[in-house]
Amino acid sequence: MKAQKTTYTKITAKIIIITLFVTLLSAYIYSEYMKKNAISTLAHIDAKKTSMLVFETLYTAMQRGWSKNDLNEIIDRLNTVDENMKINVYRSSIVANLYGDIEKDKIARESILTIKEAMKGKESLNISNLDFINYYYPVVAKGACLKCHTNAKAGETLGVIDISYPVNELKVSLNEMINFFILFIAVFSLVIFLAIFIELDRYLIKPIKNFSNVIKNITSSHDMTKRVEVNDNIEEIDAIKDVFNNMLDSIEHQFYFDNLTGLQNRRRLTEKLELRLNSFLMIINIDSFQEINDLYGDEAGDKLLKEFAAFLHKNIPSEGALYRLHSDEFAYLCQKGIDLKEFLMFASLISERISQESFKIDSKSEVNLSATIGMAYGTETLLVNADTALVVAKKNRKHYLLYNESMAMAKEYEKNFSWTKRLKKAIDENRIVPLFQPIVDAKTQKIVKYESLMRIVDEDNTYIAPIHFLELAKRNKLYHQLTKIMIDKTFEKFRDVSYLVSINISVEDILNRDIYNFILEKLRSSQMGGRVIFEIIESEGIENFDEVIEFINEVKKYGARVSIDDFGTGYSNFEYLMKLKVDYIKIDGSMIKNIDTNKNSQLITQTIVDFAKKMNIQTVAEFVYSKNIFDKVLELDVDFAQGYYFGEPSENIE
Repeated sequence: MKAQKTTYTKITAKIIIITLFVTLLSAYIYSEYMKKNAISTLAHIDAKKTSMLVFETLYTAMQRGWSKNDLNEIIDRLNTVDENMKINVYRSSIVANLYGDIEKDKIARESILTIKEAMKGKESLNISNLDFINYYYPVVAKGACLKCHTNAKAGETLGVIDISYPVNELKVSLNEMINFFILFIAVFSLVIFLAIFIELDRYLIKPIKNFSNVIKNITSSHDMTKRVEVNDNIEEIDAIKDVFNNMLDSIEHQFYFDNLTGLQNRRRLTEKLELRLNSFLMIINIDSFQEINDLYGDEAGDKLLKEFAAFLHKNIPSEGALYRLHSDEFAYLCQKGIDLKEFLMFASLISERISQESFKIDSKSEVNLSATIGMAYGTETLLVNADTALVVAKKNRKHYLLYNESMAMAKEYEKNFSWTKRLKKAIDENRIVPLFQPIVDAKTQKIVKYESLMRIVDEDNTYIAPIHFLELAKRNKLYHQLTKIMIDKTFEKFRDVSYLVSINISVEDILNRDIYNFILEKLRSSQMGGRVIFEIIESEGIENFDEVIEFINEVKKYGARVSIDDFGTGYSNFEYLMKLKVDYIKIDGSMIKNIDTNKNSQLITQTIVDFAKKMNIQTVAEFVYSKNIFDKVLELDVDFAQGYYFGEPSENIE
């Protein structure tokens, strides 16, 4: 059962109420104790004084000589002084032996415990319910007393004076004082705690709540350019704000800038184009760049790309912006006022300057480059249109071409017709095959599982990756047939193998009831559930959470596990992990491939790993192609690693 959440406001109010209650209860208990103690002390003093006055009255009468009747008469007269006060005098057996006993005195001495104690010289004070005083005062023989009481000794008790009266006036006075004390404590405490609550709410709770609301707004808007602005003038909140904004800066740079050249990347260009402003776009592709890479190596190729980017930046007009789309492809976007003629002239000029420039490979070697440029203008589909113009320009050996509609129709028709034919033929001839790439335990570097990867074996025995045909398969309703083939062949391959195997499926597969039931039946009949991991691809933008969660729960009944592919590329991935009970996440290869040198990639990967461990989810790093990459992955405590450093995809497994 999910724990019910609370708020700082409720917590603060609860603490203050409990503290106030304890304070007032303590004040009440202490006041009652103080009142009882005060009444007892004051009553004892008052009763003793009254008893001594009574004794002195009796003693004065005794000096003149008195009889039993005189004693009773004096006591009766004293009892008329205050109708609420009652006085009795009881003679001791010493006096009774000398002067004769009185019946009531004898009964009191024998039957009343407090009288017995008082006859032994012990004074006694009883207060009934803090309302009524009973005081027993022993009259002790002194030197002067022995003249008449010849049978007594000094210190012996000659009698007991019993006084009883109410303590109303004393109690009323104390109650008023103590009630005032309690009221003062209550009001004072309430004011203090109210002040504390107001200050806490103003300087702690509200700033944190405001900060949280700003973060939620940034998250919900998916706008990485926004920053937290909280004007609470609190150092700690400002410090948290600065740390969070710095983290957003790092993440934004990772998302919007190319790590090698420092130029803005394809994602930033896409967002700019989504504004649908009237724009000019050109894509600049270096011709035969792969040959340079193969001849001089990747390091020299990277240096050349940086130099080429600097050259373009120097030669482009200031009205536009430069982007790096991928390896050897750059883009120039201008959303300001130039006309088509100027745009075409600039394309001609930049093409000519590229061909005339010499680019250094190292201190001894230089190369000359050529580039092909595809262009488009307008407000919509500029990137697709410019890319189409680029493809047509390369095919027709043109330095640059401007997009027109005939290019799109020819390209789309040619591509669809050709690939549909090749794909259907590959299915018919059983040339859809899985290749298996090892995944190792990062700590032991031992192979613990494999990922099953789809390929077409072309007629010349080369492997074709699904990036070339998967979208087309979806449009031609061949996609789910490919999924079944991959599951069938993977299960068959691992039937008698102890390794785990990861099979890629899409959300579209999960939502297809035929594929859904096919997977469950395969798990039932093969008894291989404990060795199968279903890796959900294209997870960004999941909308059918209930169906996906249902699928995850069903396959887990057979012991199968679930992984999320390419984690870290979208804002909503962390939200998905909170809802989908997955076992693994595969960190996006774009962050791993240069993690040994890129601090931003390290920061994001560390965040993902820490989050995953708290969620009890294991992590997999793909694109581990070198020892340096692997060492950094190991340092960041990633659980598993996959990449060419450990092995290429192959039809064989160990």
